[in-house]
Amino acid sequence: MADSNTNSVPVTSLALFGATLDDLRQVMATFGQPKFRARQLADALYRQRANSLDEITTLSAELRGQMAEAGYVVGLPELAQTAKSVDGTERYLVRLADGETVETVWMPGGDGGERGDGTEAAHEEETEDPATLYKRATICVSSQVGCAVNCQFCLTAKLGIRRNLTPGEIAGQVAAVLNRHRVNIGTGKGQGNPDRINLVFMGMGEPFLNYDSFMAAVKILVNEMGIPSSRMTVSTSGILPGIERYATEPIRPKLALSLNASNDTVRGEIMPITRKWNIGALLDAVKAIPLSKREYVTFEYVLLGGVNDQPQHAAEVLALLKGMQAKVNLIVWNPGPGVPYEQPTPESADRFHKLLIAGGVPAFTRRPRGRDIYAACGQLKRTVEAEPAPQLVTIASMA
Repeated sequence: MADSNTNSVPVTSLALFGATLDDLRQVMATFGQPKFRARQLADALYRQRANSLDEITTLSAELRGQMAEAGYVVGLPELAQTAKSVDGTERYLVRLADGETVETVWMPGGDGGERGDGTEAAHEEETEDPATLYKRATICVSSQVGCAVNCQFCLTAKLGIRRNLTPGEIAGQVAAVLNRHRVNIGTGKGQGNPDRINLVFMGMGEPFLNYDSFMAAVKILVNEMGIPSSRMTVSTSGILPGIERYATEPIRPKLALSLNASNDTVRGEIMPITRKWNIGALLDAVKAIPLSKREYVTFEYVLLGGVNDQPQHAAEVLALLKGMQAKVNLIVWNPGPGVPYEQPTPESADRFHKLLIAGGVPAFTRRPRGRDIYAACGQLKRTVEAEPAPQLVTIASMA
């Protein structure tokens, strides 16, 4: 699937972060260096997460000087601004080489989104063993500057689409945040006990409208940085060709489909993309994904007060997902300025949750993280000024 709905991406050819091993071999060849130097450079970029050429001490000072003179830089994105929530969540305004910005979020302890999907990350979420809480965190990563999908309940939609991110800009967000928190991924000898990091590609943008760059970033994160794909989740609004390509990938994150409505009428009103690919077509594509016995597809469902949170909607969701290896993550809508929706009452959200469980579908309510700093799901909007915190609604059941 060709990338669409974006302007061309300005690429800094001399930025090293994001380059493949073959690319780095070519770089080293221009300086008359043997192939093994490329492996040393890759290890410095991705395993050691060097911020500058000066930190790559496996290469000689002379070679580093030659590279700098030729214009080569590591090229990690800059964490230009940080906002910290009362719950410990941090939202970063990330500045890219061309001056564009995206937002990335660090959630210590996670938000409960992994529960029920059969992975090690899910086990950690479900047991909440105190031994696993230290440096267990989730990073929410952006894939585009803005977004073209125009979901009506999401603040990012108001930005429109500006451009796709490159593989280095996507994976670079992760590296920059890991460096800020001095996270030990545990790759290589003598690294000690690794910290537990989960990645969710649920930030700004639609990953499957930037498919090639997104998957290239995943390969960097898995093969070079050492983060297992089982600790990654990609969220799509329902880009059918992207789901079909995803199903054929040998290395892929877990899939989360933003369902958000129980029928095409309601979904078409809040997610215009439904008019191109309806719920039935999306479910058929999901059913074709070769899942392992313990693997579940997550269906995300943002609860909007009076719109999609009634008992008949829960019954329709149960009918849609009958017989599938599926779980539902419920998200109480996170408010934002200029978005004309209301949060569900705690009673209606709790009732919806219990109806799904009673109907035999595993359902979990995501913990809201960082609402007071506009870091929660649907709130990322390249914030550069302080704003009043939105009103909060919590629900009783988190099981």
